[in-house]
Amino acid sequence: MKEERISVFDIFKIGIGPSSSHTLGPWRAAQQFLSLIEKTAGLEQVTSVRVYLYGSLAKTGVGHGTDLAVLLGLSGHDPVLIDASRIGTIIADIRDRGLIRLNGTRTLPFNPQSDIVFMMKESLPFHPNALTFRAELPNGRQIAETYYSVGGGFVMKENEEVTGNDETVLPYPTEKASDVLKWAQRTGLSIWEIVLENEKAWRTETDIKSELLNIWRVMRESIYRGCHADGTLPGGLNVKRRAASLSKKLLSEATDDHYDDWVARIRAAGNGFKYTLDWVSCFALAVNEENASFSRVVTAPTNGAAGVIPAVLQYYVTFCESSDESILRFLLTAGEIGSIFKKGATISAAMGGCQAEIGVSSAMAAAGLTEVMGGTVEQCLMAAEIAMEHHLGMTCDPVGGLVQIPCIERNTMGAIKAITAAQLAVQSDPGHAKVSLDNVVKTMWETALDMNNRYKETSEGGLALNIPLSLSEC
Repeated sequence: MKEERISVFDIFKIGIGPSSSHTLGPWRAAQQFLSLIEKTAGLEQVTSVRVYLYGSLAKTGVGHGTDLAVLLGLSGHDPVLIDASRIGTIIADIRDRGLIRLNGTRTLPFNPQSDIVFMMKESLPFHPNALTFRAELPNGRQIAETYYSVGGGFVMKENEEVTGNDETVLPYPTEKASDVLKWAQRTGLSIWEIVLENEKAWRTETDIKSELLNIWRVMRESIYRGCHADGTLPGGLNVKRRAASLSKKLLSEATDDHYDDWVARIRAAGNGFKYTLDWVSCFALAVNEENASFSRVVTAPTNGAAGVIPAVLQYYVTFCESSDESILRFLLTAGEIGSIFKKGATISAAMGGCQAEIGVSSAMAAAGLTEVMGGTVEQCLMAAEIAMEHHLGMTCDPVGGLVQIPCIERNTMGAIKAITAAQLAVQSDPGHAKVSLDNVVKTMWETALDMNNRYKETSEGGLALNIPLSLSEC
């Protein structure tokens, strides 16, 4: 079997919410289609464009903003660089004028109501998240391509390699947790050190550290924004934001001017168990409320699970120890765990239910936290196993197709489970463990294959059916 080489920066991506597979992936697919047109015909030859959404992208695409992502991608906007506050204006302009500017240059008639087609009853066999772009050219010619958004913002065509790093020679290639353990035993390196050496095959150590700290900057900015934004989330469920009110309550209405001031106030106000627990929940709520609001977050490893790792890392930075080195060690370790699940199972809820998103993010966070708490390689892997073991079978059943109920609260629970798993692993002897991380990755994938499709991000089962859309969250 050909080795799959995944960088930590494939696992952690900066983008716009609310979904990595339904928003970021289709956005990237639209960008790839524009590149295809440029190479084969030129944008000036295009007379019209139509997009077809299949499977899960059709069934929950409106709630996940898939149609908006396609419009933004076709218009030439980049999810890393776009001013998120302008998204509403950009979309409204396309709808009101009935025009789209392909890549910002070629203006064409475009009606989102008819030119983005939701194929509600059709799913393509390769993957549930499929979309086809079709561009009309003069003399009846066409350019058409189908893309698959396979989770975590990864996009591919059928039977194509997911990443473009296939020929890179890594000093410590890994496919499974057992490979990580093998390299650690042979070299004496920690997980984060193994990952760092592999990352050097793609970029310099200075760039690696700079980019990882930028990832953390975006994470903490999403926490801070979310803890200072009141109001109701978009989408029609009328879900009230809770992070800001919880932050104010915990700080007795004290005000702050910036992130560092806010963190200092949190530290000064207490460190008891209940207080700390409330803040972990607040951090996770904040990120996923931002995610649900089409704001900028970090896919970790998905947008639906974007709050778990920031919440656990912010917990450590706030209440334990804060240094650039610990942040780097945490993210490199967590990224490797995400890579192992991506290779051995899935990080797509449309393929594996929410165990593939919240479960994987919790396992990643547990391993990262164990590393910075002084755990061994074996204890890091054990923590990841414990966290996932207690997410096995979790369904993905978003009410109204929105990444709000139960997704936002699930991030708080994933963060708490990660901290518990790390604490348990650090106090345990992995030599006595009966279940390995590779065992649980295999089990997660088998569970995903057995799971009824109604519970795989289709909004056709679970809470999505049993919660009336007129009701708001508690």
